[in-house]
Formats: sequence, C-alpha cells, structure tokens
Amino acid sequence: MSEAIERGAALKTIDTPAATDSIQDEPSSYRDRNGSVFYDHGRVLRRLSAKAAADWEALSKSEFFGRSVQDGKLIGTELVETRAPGERWAAIVEHERVPFISYPYEWTFGQLKDAALLHLELMRAALDEGMILKDSSAYNVQWRGMHPVFIDTPSFEILRKGEPWVGYRQFCELFLYPLMLQAYKGLDFKPFLRGRIDGISADEMRRMMSARDMARSGVLLHVVAQSALQRRYSGSASNVRGALAEAGFDKRLIESNVSKLTKLVRGLDPPGTETEWSDYDKTHSYDEVEFQRKIAFVRNAAAGRRWKLAWDLGCNTGTFSRIVAEHADYVVAMDGDWMAIEHFYQRERAGDARSSILPLVINLADSSPNQGWRGAERKGLAERGRPELTLCLALIHHIVISANIPLASFLDWLKELGTAVVIEFVGRDDEMVKTLLANREDQYDDYHPDIFEALLGERFAIRDRQDLKGGKRTIYFAEPHSR
Repeated sequence: MSEAIERGAALKTIDTPAATDSIQDEPSSYRDRNGSVFYDHGRVLRRLSAKAAADWEALSKSEFFGRSVQDGKLIGTELVETRAPGERWAAIVEHERVPFISYPYEWTFGQLKDAALLHLELMRAALDEGMILKDSSAYNVQWRGMHPVFIDTPSFEILRKGEPWVGYRQFCELFLYPLMLQAYKGLDFKPFLRGRIDGISADEMRRMMSARDMARSGVLLHVVAQSALQRRYSGSASNVRGALAEAGFDKRLIESNVSKLTKLVRGLDPPGTETEWSDYDKTHSYDEVEFQRKIAFVRNAAAGRRWKLAWDLGCNTGTFSRIVAEHADYVVAMDGDWMAIEHFYQRERAGDARSSILPLVINLADSSPNQGWRGAERKGLAERGRPELTLCLALIHHIVISANIPLASFLDWLKELGTAVVIEFVGRDDEMVKTLLANREDQYDDYHPDIFEALLGERFAIRDRQDLKGGKRTIYFAEPHSR
C-alpha cells in the first residue's frame, strides 16, 4: 500500500487547472456513473464514487482478484489515491493499459465464446467470495493478443442478501443470443452487435427462432421464457429487482444459472462452413520457392527496427502476422473473412500462442466507424492506435477491383496513417486478377503497375522492391517521406 500512496502523491494535483490540461475523459465511460475512466499522460485511471470505492476495497482484498490478475484474466488495478469524505469521487485507481481496443462486432465466434466463458468464470469466482458482477456487457472484455481480459473492475460489487443477478439479461443480449444466432441459424452475429450497442433483445431472438429451434438447448429457458417475462413487465412500474429480493432470491439460484449457462455456451459451435480463403496456407498461388522469397522480403523489411504497433491488413490465417510479431511489440491482424480469422485464432490459442497478435474480423471497405454517443463512444481503427508498420499483402486487387476503391484513395489512406508499408501489387496477368477482371476489362484503368509505383512513390519513399512470380507480382517496402 505504501507504493500505491507514493504513486498517488503524484496525482494529488490532478484537479488543479495546470494539471487538468493533460487529462482526457474516456467518451464511453459516461455509462457508469460510479466509475469514470480518464487518461493522464498515457495512464489509464478511474474515479470511483463512495459506493464503488467500498466495492473496490472488498474486491482488492478477495482471493480471486489477485489470482485472476496473475492469470491474466482480470486487468491489473491498484489504488493510487483516496479522497476526503464529502468529495464527489472517493478514490482513484489505475488500470493496466491494453495494447489495442476492439469491439465484439470485430470478433470471431470463438472469441465471443471465450469472452463469455471468461465472464461466467469470473462471476462464479466472485460469488464464492460474496461478490457479484452487476452488469454483463461484452464491452467489458478486451484482448491481450489471443487472451481475453476483463477490464471493468467497478462491475464487481458486494452481493446483498436476496439480490438477483441483474446482469443476466445483458449477458443474454450481448453474449448468449449472438452465439446462439450463429450456432443455431448460421447467421453472422456481428452486424447485429455493430448496429446496436445493447445487442439482441429476447423478443427479437424469439421471433428468429423456428418451431424446430424450440428443442435446441437453452432456447425455451433463456429465450422464450425471458421474452415472456420482459413482455409481462414491459412498461410496468413494478420494481422487479426489489420483488425478487423480497421473495428471498437465493445465491444458489444464481450459481445454478451460471453453471447451466457455462455448460450451454461451451456446447455452442458455428456451422462447419468454409469460405474461399479460410485454408489460405494451403491454397495461396505461390510455389514454395517464390513463397519463401516473399517471406524473406517481409522479414527483412520488418527487421529494420522495432515497431510499437503493426497492422496486417488482409492477414488471412496469419502467416505474415507471425513474422512481423518477431519485430513488433503488438500486431493487429485484420481480415474480412471470419473463417480465416477463426482458424487463425483457434490455431494460435491452442498452441499456447504469444500474446502480441490480436486477430480481428474487419472488412476494410466497410471498417468499424466512429459511432455511439457523439460519434466518440466506439472509435474507428485509426483513433484506437495508428500503426508504425502496415502489411498489405495480396490485398490491393481486392481493394481496387472487388471493393471499387480508387487506387490513389487507398494509398492516401495509408499515407494519412503515417505508417511504413510492405505492399504487394498483383498485376493484371496474375490468375487471381484475371478472375476478378472477367467481363469487366474496360474498368479500373488506374490498375497498372507503372501507375501504382508512381502513386506509391508520390506518397512514400520506396526503400526496396522485388518482383515475384516472374514479374506478375511486385512487393515494395516504403516509408513516409519524412523518415
């Protein structure tokens, strides 16, 4: 505690006008009135109300808190300051910083499933020591590489006798129903979560279930029954939470529900579909010699320095993400093919993977925008952390031809990021481009190697280039002109 007091001393001036110049409030933190997140010179801090401070004290003394932090399942948090009674904020804690923020609508099925299981595991551990998670938002989980970590410590509160689990409904809407939707109906949950921060309601889920689905595990109990219950109390002035408490809601009922949900979630799996690129490691169009030349070029470019953050755009199953990770503190690997990212995630996770690669399902032509309250609650890619190095391998023809994005516009976007790039141009005589250009040869007059190289050279300093596949493809390493 002495160390925390010493660190807290440095924060004693944060309310003075001179000090507040460095403080930035987290736009999404308004939802929790008892725990407001802010940043100060890169540090992640949280103001706690008197109630939240009392719950934090109980949490910090629990055995599961220290154990979960050590296991990487709960974000490291420590007290840095306490306040005098009567002030609005009773305490300030500091959290460890996660390398890159992501959102549930950017995760694969397996990632959302593992995040749900982590939530239930922490819920059960809290119950064992007289605490509970008051809410169940999927946004309370972030990632350190392939490993989920729970970041919202004020969600833990002391369990009062007779209190129900009020976060159960939210768990269903943001975890269970999206997983059920993909497992039972083969529907991608991501558009539902991206379109509404509150997830899928029980009534909506009920209407998407057929008569045959009623026999599926969990549908009657967690969908049909909950939909009926919500309709019954919709618009009612009844205090449902208070009524349950007065009825003597037993903690054993919560534990039983958590156990049943854990079993249900573990048993959910997506349909065994495959997409065109999900087996990229075996189906890429290079022969082994040319593929090794490409690997050597990427490795040599990445080895020039240590990168804080790298992006791999169109990463597929992560072959080049792993190469760049040898020379970067953190790699965000993105692809619009969810099965490729699922394959990547499951393989790395099963192999006790490094924690420096985060795989995300992102379609660059329609990437996650700034949205939510005032357009700042959930941030676009660049606002969450600009890369120092970006890989664009076997990507440009999909951007220009498949997505109809002008070549110059895509290169402008890369320039605006301020990133170095390893970028591959796939020529018109390559079999992949021939397929894409079938019946539309008269279009995309900007898609030529000399135009590409000229546009790239206007925006970046080209440091190295190499022809591949007998000149059908060319790979470049380029940096911003200022370097």
